[in-house]
Amino acid sequence: MTENAGVVAGEKLRALRVALVHDYLNQRGGAEKVVEVFHRMFPDAPVFTSVYDAQAMGSFWRGVDVRTSFMQKLTPRLGSAKALLPLYPVAFEGFDLAGFDLVLSSSSTFAKGVITRPETCHVCYCYTPTRFAWMYHEYTGRQSLPPGSRLVLPLVVAPLRTWDFVAAQRPDQMIGISRAVVARIRKYYRREAAVVEPPVDVAAFHPADSVDDYFLVVARLVAYKRIDLAVQACTSLGVRLRVVGDGPELAKLKREAGSTVEFLGRLEDEEVRGLMARCRALLWPGEEDFGLAPVEAQAAGRPVIAYGAGGALETVTDGETGILFRPQNVDALMDAIRNFDDARFDRRALRKNAERFDTRNFVGRMTAQLEAAVAAHRGQAG
Repeated sequence: MTENAGVVAGEKLRALRVALVHDYLNQRGGAEKVVEVFHRMFPDAPVFTSVYDAQAMGSFWRGVDVRTSFMQKLTPRLGSAKALLPLYPVAFEGFDLAGFDLVLSSSSTFAKGVITRPETCHVCYCYTPTRFAWMYHEYTGRQSLPPGSRLVLPLVVAPLRTWDFVAAQRPDQMIGISRAVVARIRKYYRREAAVVEPPVDVAAFHPADSVDDYFLVVARLVAYKRIDLAVQACTSLGVRLRVVGDGPELAKLKREAGSTVEFLGRLEDEEVRGLMARCRALLWPGEEDFGLAPVEAQAAGRPVIAYGAGGALETVTDGETGILFRPQNVDALMDAIRNFDDARFDRRALRKNAERFDTRNFVGRMTAQLEAAVAAHRGQAG
């Protein structure tokens, strides 16, 4: 993160005793970038989380007061922690948050379920309603699961779905990361929510003097992100594709890939920014809740070829900052790649679009939402 991201919250909020809560800190992704910004807003706030794997997180976290649940003693590792699904509600309900004026939870699963005292204002920044609970078939449909899991999982998910609905009633206010997520919150949790899109450190990205001949994917390699479409399309067309990221789908994707597809694994942020600035376009074939990478690519002066659904509808303007393709299949993506013309896209327009989501704008909007939530909560308490 650059100094541009080092923006603390307003004076009214800094006077409060604040706690941050996040689902888990054992992988680096878009949500964890958001929590970094939250901690820059509230540098004295402790971060409560189920498990923390210091080896998997960046250097930023070594200076943060991270407070874990009992699950930390079992295992903080991502692969193992996922097997402990039924324990997460107990872990988050076990946190003692007495003494805090404001609790800001950052959640796509369990963190919203913390229990706060009546005098505490709890605001949840929601990335999505819990996928495995409310979008079960979509979440598990393309995943390779151990034998028998598909018989057992519904028995585990059903009670967790009930808990998840109850937990979503606990925050005093919910904020969604996109209009698509707010619509899901309304549908599954029967709650209204404001929209504040996630922050992008636009100042960290710079257009390159020249562009190379490859397309780019930057993502966690999980099934619902549909990276398989990008691999198959570029293999069939014989065009270069560079894939940045790691995850459970890696071995499968490598089997599907031809000689023009290169897997680079996890890279440092500076390396990723350089790849974005020099790619022909970023490929974004999944339906995402928001998606930071498409905005980052535009900040680097490069367009996006994205599936026209979910967060991409809010970050990519078809024909101006990228191409939106439908339906979500290989043929449609291949057509979009064939019709892609670098000359159509103006770097200045791409950068201007990305600036809508800059960190400073995010901090300003979050500050306004949090101040309003605290004032409303105190009014009700009074």
